[in-house]
Amino acid sequence: MLQIENVSKDLGEFKLNDINLHIKEGEYFVLLGPTGSGKTILLETIAGIYQPDKGRIFKKGVDITNFLPMDRSISMVYQDYMLFPHLTVEKNIGFGLRQKKKSKTEIKEKVNDVAELLDISHLLGRYPVTLSGGEQQRVAIARAVVTEPEALLLDEPLSALDARTTERLREELKKIHRLTKMTIIHVSHSFEEAFSLGDRIAVMCQGEIIQVGKPDMVFRKPNSEFIADFVGVDNLFRGTSIVRNYISEIRTNGIFILSSTLKSGDVSVSIRPEDILISKTKIDSSARNSFSGEIVEVKNMGTIVRVVVDVGIPFVVVLTKRSYEDMKLAFGSQVCITFKASAVHLF
Repeated sequence: MLQIENVSKDLGEFKLNDINLHIKEGEYFVLLGPTGSGKTILLETIAGIYQPDKGRIFKKGVDITNFLPMDRSISMVYQDYMLFPHLTVEKNIGFGLRQKKKSKTEIKEKVNDVAELLDISHLLGRYPVTLSGGEQQRVAIARAVVTEPEALLLDEPLSALDARTTERLREELKKIHRLTKMTIIHVSHSFEEAFSLGDRIAVMCQGEIIQVGKPDMVFRKPNSEFIADFVGVDNLFRGTSIVRNYISEIRTNGIFILSSTLKSGDVSVSIRPEDILISKTKIDSSARNSFSGEIVEVKNMGTIVRVVVDVGIPFVVVLTKRSYEDMKLAFGSQVCITFKASAVHLF
């Protein structure tokens, strides 16, 4: 649907470097990355606010690189809403339709429909200054959606909202996507948003796309130390790998870890904490990796407990508080940890 080919843009402090990305028709695509990584510039370049210094942008096979924003059938919603303060909610939502010279009857019908979709019908006569942050964001999304764009760009739409409002609006974004089948590109810092909304995600750093894939694949199989650190992989080690009998044997700090990812030489190893089993006795399992050690750190995080087990190197393990208490684990406990070779990712 959207094809970004070798797009670069230098704005001094922020830049894009040879961005290549394909967004599928009807896909909910999430852009993740630290502040300053270029996410918003990429969105604004797709929208036509910036012209790329080089590269091309295609929409459904048509080169739109030099199209004006109004001619792209792409709507954008910023995190600070940008509503017209002198217009009512109804007139804010209908603004784009009036620009398109739609009839009053059609405008009213479409505004009412989208207001009902976003549960803001009761706000149509109000002004933006009287609305909460969540209500203003719903109005901003309604104004973008009502014109029925072929793509909707969302620049951190939930970042300024409280937790309860964020959860509710996240569900409404899911509903909008399900009902309209609209192509959506959503910029966020939140891994929870990426998992709950994204069909695929891309992680950006310093103006470049570092990894693209389904959320679970990117989180479980990062392709670099930056991605592993960014998505919060606690168990990240360096080692030397040798492939034997279709399995990788990695030596790291005096222990051997087995991985089903075949890679030789110097490697980085990542294992997500939730993929590791822990027990006070040896676990009867087909898992290829099993180590004995001592719990050297315990952190109660409410419903879950994070423990660090020293087996020669420190492994972080996450388990439910109920499991932790049932096993009578504690600081200093001698335990066994086990994990499958398929849970060990190499890059």
